[in-house]
Amino acid sequence: MEFISTRDALRTIYKTPRPTDGSIRKELTVLDGHCRSFIGKSPFVLIGSSDGAGNSDVTPKGDKPGFTAVLDDTTIAIPDRPGNNRLDTLENILLNPSVGLLFLIPGMNETLRVNGEARITVDAGLREKLAVDGKEPQSVIVVTVKATYMHCAKAFMRSDLWKPETWYDRATLPTLGQILRDQLALADSAEATDRWLDDGYKQTMW
Repeated sequence: MEFISTRDALRTIYKTPRPTDGSIRKELTVLDGHCRSFIGKSPFVLIGSSDGAGNSDVTPKGDKPGFTAVLDDTTIAIPDRPGNNRLDTLENILLNPSVGLLFLIPGMNETLRVNGEARITVDAGLREKLAVDGKEPQSVIVVTVKATYMHCAKAFMRSDLWKPETWYDRATLPTLGQILRDQLALADSAEATDRWLDDGYKQTMW
């Protein structure tokens, strides 16, 4: 199997967009009203990061719609709630601040992409602003926006992601407890592992 290794070779397969093409012209360097509105309605964002040595990660962040705060035209703040303490994204940011964000709104096929540079803060005022039911995030990821644009719907249309009639019956899929039991060769039953996971979710949701 041969692999493409140069940009020129890649561009023999794909067209090079013209500066006047919509795919190029739609890119903004600030958050306009539509971007702000999208972020304000989004309950879910994916964060892509890298440690700079070729080790990459994508992690999901989710909360009530609008959990990501727009601080100004070029700055957003994403609260970091209690999790598994792996800190893949946070540790990557310390080594390489470049991040890529993908905001989703359930039922909407278009998404909002944001590229920028991230920093981590435990600023008391910002943590208080992003508190849920009086519980503050452990830290906040502050992203300075470098580029932002709406991404077209093709991937979501092809996948029928939001159409319940295309979804698998959840009962036919293994639970996380079953998966972890098999992957980690746990002595506990799948049911016991699921109960342990459920208890953990309840204790660390916010």
